Order: sequence, then C-alpha cells, then structure tokens
Amino acid sequence: MQAAFAFGKTGLTVSLPDGPRYSVVEGRSAGALADAAAAIDEALDHPIGCQPLVKLAAGKRTAAISVCDITRPAPNRQTLPPLLERLHAAGIPVDGINILIATGLHRGATGEEIQSILGPEIAARYRVVNHDARALADHRSLGSTANGTPVFIDRRFLEADLHITLGFIEQHLMLGFSGGRKLVAPGLAAQQTIQAIHSPRFLREPLAVEGSIENNPLHAELLEIARMARHDFILDVALTKDRAISGVFAGSPVEAHAAGVAFVRATSLTVLPQPADAVITSAAGHPLDLTFYQTVKGITAAQHIVRPGGRILIVSECAEGPGSPEFAAMLRNYAGPQQFLNQIASAPVVIDQWQLEKIALAELRNEVLIYTRGVSPEQLGALGQRCTSDVNQAVAALLDGLPTGARVALIPEGPYAFAQVAE
Repeated sequence: MQAAFAFGKTGLTVSLPDGPRYSVVEGRSAGALADAAAAIDEALDHPIGCQPLVKLAAGKRTAAISVCDITRPAPNRQTLPPLLERLHAAGIPVDGINILIATGLHRGATGEEIQSILGPEIAARYRVVNHDARALADHRSLGSTANGTPVFIDRRFLEADLHITLGFIEQHLMLGFSGGRKLVAPGLAAQQTIQAIHSPRFLREPLAVEGSIENNPLHAELLEIARMARHDFILDVALTKDRAISGVFAGSPVEAHAAGVAFVRATSLTVLPQPADAVITSAAGHPLDLTFYQTVKGITAAQHIVRPGGRILIVSECAEGPGSPEFAAMLRNYAGPQQFLNQIASAPVVIDQWQLEKIALAELRNEVLIYTRGVSPEQLGALGQRCTSDVNQAVAALLDGLPTGARVALIPEGPYAFAQVAE
C-alpha cells in the first residue's frame, strides 16, 4: 500500500507492508464558500457582538493590526484588503496604520516572507513591523493578571486607537483552538509574558490540549490578557483542507471567536470508534514543518487517537533545523521525558521549553518515532535513538512486533486533522 503525507513543499509517499489494518484519517471541514469576498464584507459590516468596523473606527486616527507569521496559512491577502478599506472609509489614513507580524518568539519575517504574508501591494504601501519578544523596550507593562502573569504587550499595538487581529481557527495543542486572543498573546507579547503562559502551571493542565476550550485555564488567561490590551475587533476565518475559506467570523474578540470555534468543531471533528495501535502522521508540510519545534504539534494531535502505550511515527522535513537556539540547546541535552519534566518543574522558565515539555508528556504515554531529513539524531538528545533519515526503517520500527490486523491510523495532514476517539 502507498500512502502520501504532507512533507516539506513536495510531499512524501510511504510504502506500507501488508498485515496491519490501515485507515486514513483525513482532515474534515465545511466546504469552501462560494463567494468568500462577499462573506468577508458581510462579516465586517454585520459583525458578531459589536458595531460594524466602519462605525467602530469612526473618529479614530490610528489602528494596529496583528497578523500571523509565515508559519501559519492565514489568508491575509483576502481578509486584509477589505478590512483596510473600511478603516480608510472611517478616516484612518495609510500612515495611521501599523501592521504587526505576530511572531511570538518565532524569528522575524524576511522581506520576501512579508510580501507572501500580505501581498506585495500592501507590503509596499503600509508600515509593516516584526514583533520582537526579546526587545522588552518595545513593550509596555500592563501589570499582571489575576493569576500573577506579568503582561507586556508590543507598544505599537497598545498605542493605536483601534486594536485588531486577523487570524484563523484550528485546533491548538495548548489553547484548544487558535485565533482571536492568540494574536495578542503570545503573538505580540514580550518573552516574560510568553514564558509565564507556557509554564508547567498551564501546560500540565489536563484541559490545556487540542479541541478543549471550556474550562481551559490557558484560554481564560489569554482572554484576560487580551482584555487588558484593549483588544477591539477580530477577523478570523475557518479553512478547508486546501486552505480555502469555509467560514468568516468578525466582531467581538470573545463572541466572534466563540462562534468560529463552534463552527470548526461542528464541521471539522472526526470521531473514531476506537483508538489505533499505532499512528503515522505528519507535521502538515511546509511551512509548519520548517522546524522540529513546530513538528511537536503533529505528535500531540495524534495522541488523541492512539491507545496508551501505542506508537506514533511523525514525518517532518525540518528544513530549518531544530528551531530557536534555546530550543536547540535543550533538545540536544534532552535526557528523557521524566528527567526533563523533573528538571523544569520548579526551575525558572526558559524560552521554548514548553514545546519540549509537550514532547516529554507525550513520551510518557506513547513511544514516539521520528523520520526527518533536516535534524540529526545527535541534535535530538535522547529522542535521537528513535530518529532516522530512512523512511522505510522508520515504518519498520513502527510496525515491529505489532500483531496481524493491528489498527494503524494514517494522518496525511498531521495537526490539520482534528480527530478524537468516541467516549
């Protein structure tokens, strides 16, 4: 049997031997909107839970717009122009608008990537800046949340009269779902804030996982931070497998986002009757599998459909290597899941430790195998023992010892498939 997986820009075809019972878990979604442009116009002019954008912007001279970085397939080229038109119709000039690339702690976007994110015309006409979480002087302190999280947000966002985010909604490994408040924090937060919201206090919460938003303490924390930053308006979309727009949700950052989450849940969740014995999944291909840091999302999403003790094989190109210098150093010295979890339990939070913490938590439940061309076993610490650049060897290791008829799930699009086992 041949199975195709998202991998880099070109994909990966894997040969699978007879014996197991293979099942393909595809990403589900609503169908593409027949007229996405009309749906965006309708959402901006009749938003959920607040005034139309033109009225909201009336009398204001400046606006800040937070957009996803290159690792996210947000359709800014479709959503941003009609939003900008309404800001200008309300009297906000071109030089009164800042477009901020919400990098969180990711690297800044290159000039070429900014053109890809926004389109060359907008990139050339408007002031576009990369958020830099490590430059504390570029942020303003807003105090602390009720839980004690220090809140530092990019001052270029805060100093505007109107605060807008553009994103899309999909499952997220900690927040339940992306979009909305995530474009404020961690998107535009300083590293001190990002470290606090990615600490073991939140990451080890059982409800801080994919698809979980009600009573998710991290979701509640980010909503509080967004309110402190005067988050005024969102324009979020839902996407099909082919990245076409299937739903548009604009308006109140709380109510519009909740409507988008309900839509994605209803149209995207695949429920399996029983867990698999093993899973082969991907990191969703370019641009999400540029680094091993982002690859973690494919691992955690697969855990929802594999039995405890089952195996997960992740295929990911990792063309840019492990990730940030901090993450690369921790990964290289990773001694194993329990050792790492004990090491960071009460220590000060180090940048990007949270992604390795998610791997460690996954390893306590499942055996994780890795196929990649961009990261060497030596760069993966203890994980390197289960890493190979030979895909046939990786598949053989996954299937070794499994009985005939074992259930093996195949997830071609990795974390873009929202799947769970029936309760």
